[in-house]
This record gives sequence, structure tokens and C-alpha cells, in this order.
Amino acid sequence: MSRPATYLGFDAGEKRLGVAVGQSITGLARALEVLPCRAGHPDWSALQALVDDWQPAALIVGIPRHADGSASGSTRLAERFAGELARRTGISVHRIDEHLSSHAAETALRERGARAGVIDAEAARIILETWMSEQAP
Repeated sequence: MSRPATYLGFDAGEKRLGVAVGQSITGLARALEVLPCRAGHPDWSALQALVDDWQPAALIVGIPRHADGSASGSTRLAERFAGELARRTGISVHRIDEHLSSHAAETALRERGARAGVIDAEAARIILETWMSEQAP
């Protein structure tokens, strides 16, 4: 039996970076926080503090694509973030298609009556839970 692991999931954007944390033992994640970005670059010291606090086994980054699977400007931004994240942390970074995660996050938040400012962290939660469900045997 494998040991329980903690993961951090990310929804990268031009202005904000949504962060979620999840546990392999439950397969569930929770929205953690939203970090500000400048021109697609997050506050790396704040991000590193989260990595240091949570000690994740791996990092999961949602990669947005158009409905037809083609790349967009957001795709390139997320790919660049994933590469830089791996370089800066030395932790394995997994990429997952995040098609419609923001829409799903908006719907979930609206149903719960939560404030819209947490949508990026909620999208990161959805990304991370999707990835963990795909890893299950």
C-alpha cells in the first residue's frame, strides 16, 4: 500500500494564481488561497512558503485549451508557469487539461453562495481532484 501524499494544485492566470491542497488518502482537495500575479508571474516567495508549509509530493497545474484542443495564450502562460514551478521547487509537476474548470468553479460557488473572489482557488481544487481521481487504481 502506498503512503498517503499531499499535493498542491494550481490554476494559473495572468492576474491571479489559484491554489488548492489535497490528500491522496481521501482523493479530496480544498481551495487554499489566491495569490496575485503580475503579467502572469506569481509572487514566488509566497508560493514557495506554501510549498514549504505543505511539503507536497507533487504539484499539479491545470493547462487550459480551446474546446478543439488547440493552444491559446492561456495555454502558453500555464505551460510557462509549470516549467518555472518545477525549476524553482525541484518537485515533480504534473499537467492536466483543465477544460471548463473555471466554469465548474463558478457553478459550485454560485450554488454555495460563496464570494466570486475565490474562483481561482476553487478552479485549482477541481483541477487537483480531477488529477487525483485519474491516479486512483
